[in-house]
Amino acid sequence: MAVRMRLMRMGAKKRAFYRIVVADARAPRDGKFIEIIGTYDPHKDGAAGVTIDKEKALSWLQKGVQPTEPVVRILKWTGVWDEFQTSKQSKKA
Repeated sequence: MAVRMRLMRMGAKKRAFYRIVVADARAPRDGKFIEIIGTYDPHKDGAAGVTIDKEKALSWLQKGVQPTEPVVRILKWTGVWDEFQTSKQSKKA
């Protein structure tokens, strides 16, 4: 089963916000998911609109979940992506 970390659209028309979820890659965008790990509100500036559970995100990344490009950008804003990369480097050494 291919698992992805991606955005799930919520909210009203023209007032969208997103949940960051871990879901099966075959599931529809707004369909079934495994776990919610955060939210993203594009109407707020940059990292101010992001709330993410770092522990859950790191756990899923270490298990091999593939994030989509928008989620990678969000993870970089919050510093989770850098933490994941350094933990990956330290395991190789």
